[in-house]
Amino acid sequence: MSPARPGGAPPTPGHGRVARGQTRPMKRMDWTHYRFRSLWSLDAPPDGVHDVLADPEGYPRWWPQVREVTRLDALSGVLRIRSVLPYDLVLTAREVRRDRAAGILETSMTGDVDGWARWTVVPDGRGTLARYDQEVRVTKPLLRRLAVPGRPAFRANHALMMRAGRRGLAAHLRATGSGNGTANGSGNGTANGSGNGTGNSGAV
Repeated sequence: MSPARPGGAPPTPGHGRVARGQTRPMKRMDWTHYRFRSLWSLDAPPDGVHDVLADPEGYPRWWPQVREVTRLDALSGVLRIRSVLPYDLVLTAREVRRDRAAGILETSMTGDVDGWARWTVVPDGRGTLARYDQEVRVTKPLLRRLAVPGRPAFRANHALMMRAGRRGLAAHLRATGSGNGTANGSGNGTANGSGNGTGNSGAV
């Protein structure tokens, strides 16, 4: 016997349950929504890694795909990013959390992608593990039009950018005396999210 609704009336089909012979509509995938995680193992002390990652204006010196950073004020700036594929991503990043004790650097992003990105820098043996998490929704019209057919290329584009960033940071740390700069780990990271995950050119 079906439970009665208030007032004694039986539940109507589609009200909180699927009636016999009906199918529940599938949730539509959002192909413009992406989640990323990359792990960078670096042979340098956490404070040194944190200081470099906390200085976005210095990113173009060691991360080739971060082409330009323009400071707007004490907490925000405009970044222009370009990896292998022939398009730029331009976004405004604003600092929302800087916690040295917890090793966290977090920014919100608007522009060609909307969302957030977070570095978590923690000790790892004699070195440092820098974890990069990002969740964004693409707003750039070209990438939205190509969201489904371009998915494999976008993923590869993101992976190449993250590998280059890990190598660049290791070399920068070595050159500045913050460590010997050896980098290990999954620098290309993972990509997940609605639509089984894909990549954009990861924002900083």
